Amino acid sequence: MRAGLYIPETAREQAHLLLAQPDRPTAVFAANDLSAIAVMEAGAALGLRVPEDLSVIGFDDVPEAFRVVPALTTVRQPMRRLGALAAEFVTAQLAGQRPDPLHVQLPTRLVVRGTTAPPA
Repeated sequence: MRAGLYIPETAREQAHLLLAQPDRPTAVFAANDLSAIAVMEAGAALGLRVPEDLSVIGFDDVPEAFRVVPALTTVRQPMRRLGALAAEFVTAQLAGQRPDPLHVQLPTRLVVRGTTAPPA
């Protein structure tokens, strides 16, 4: 496991270290799509093909996820609903109220695109 800190440049550096190992993984699940794209770039720099040599999955389903080649398999979350809930929570806190509930679980969906395949 490597920590990319949600920063594409850091994710690229950490992915390079991980993928350069002799016992490298055949798949990487990144904390967000931009980090996943950085993993793809690190793999390409090492001569790895996605998805033939390395499967990559991201999280968020940002527009870049379907623009990259191959298109990124990702987990889609309801970004608008997430933003609306965040605004409600902040508004409640500013009004001196405690948001209810404190923990919210929103539905997600796997969006399979071109960056995943069974391991060779």
